[in-house]
Amino acid sequence: MRHETLAGQPRIPTEVSAMTAASLNVKPAYLKIANVWKAFGDFHALKDISLDIREGEFVCFLGPSGCGKTTLLRAVAGLDLQTRGSIHQGGKDVSALPPSQRDYGIVFQSYALFPNLTIAKNIAFGLENTKRPRAEIDSRVTELLKLVGLADQGNKYPAQLSGGQQQRIALARAIAISPGLLLLDEPLSALDAKVRTHLRHEIKELQRKLGVTTIMVTHDQEEALSMADRIVVMNHGVIEQIGTPTEIYRHPATLFVADFIGEANKFEAKAANGAAVGFGAASFSCTQHGFDDGAPVIAAIRPEDVIPHAINSLANGAATNTIDVTISEMEFLGSFWRTRLHGHALGNETLIADFSINAARRLSLTEGVQLTVELPAERLLIYPRGA
Repeated sequence: MRHETLAGQPRIPTEVSAMTAASLNVKPAYLKIANVWKAFGDFHALKDISLDIREGEFVCFLGPSGCGKTTLLRAVAGLDLQTRGSIHQGGKDVSALPPSQRDYGIVFQSYALFPNLTIAKNIAFGLENTKRPRAEIDSRVTELLKLVGLADQGNKYPAQLSGGQQQRIALARAIAISPGLLLLDEPLSALDAKVRTHLRHEIKELQRKLGVTTIMVTHDQEEALSMADRIVVMNHGVIEQIGTPTEIYRHPATLFVADFIGEANKFEAKAANGAAVGFGAASFSCTQHGFDDGAPVIAAIRPEDVIPHAINSLANGAATNTIDVTISEMEFLGSFWRTRLHGHALGNETLIADFSINAARRLSLTEGVQLTVELPAERLLIYPRGA
């Protein structure tokens, strides 16, 4: 895990840091992952991963394919033991324990329901292995079917249910024995967009109701941002950043995080004066970055942070970091217009900006229209080039 502060990393406001620190101290760590490595021959899928997860927390492992997120989940589950390092759950060292001796329930992307068993028997499967009385098992199954909104589906078979319903049953089976830890391995990726959106809300509500510590692996940024208490962004076997969805999105610690979570314009630039940067034919104020004058850096800004103004509408000194541009392309994306902007100050670069429907209407924005755009200094993020 990277502990050092990167030059040019945006500073999280003190009040946000204090608030987050306070929330982190509400509950103790339930799962402690310490200095975990995983090697497959000469390839290291995990490189010195350390992470504490609090009791009752919903954490997402997020990153592109091959970043190590599923390998880390499998190490926690005991399905693929780590090469080095330790894992403690509830104060117990589970590093070398087989899956059967660990306290968790797991839901896979493929649901993994038994096709020859009814829905009720699928849910009861783990309970029956605990040798509980039949009446207690039946009562628990009935309770779980109601909990996932499928009270009248117990006698059906998996093939008779939709994908979303099957995933609910897989979730009910995973929590049937009231595990201390719930592991979700891309549970929504096989579903269509509308069902996925609905089910992620249901899963989050269920997790809050049960208070079960939960880890979900996903490559979907929207899922992670909408469901997680904290997000662990991974890349090439290391943790790039850990934080709340707001922290991850608004204060990305590295260029990778800024680019992977949401959209970001990136410009090769040169640092100046400790709190300024130059790219294209213009100079812009930015957050304090700490780079030497003339140091090569990357300046990044999210499309939604670009503020539009009518051309020549700003009085001298009314706004800083403004440039005149022409709209070369507009793409309608429902709730906003994605525009591509060009201008003398940008040189040969293209600036992508997202403007709301109301802003586009108010300013009569169409292709070929000239306007002034503002790049707010506090939203202009600076990173080392080549990082």
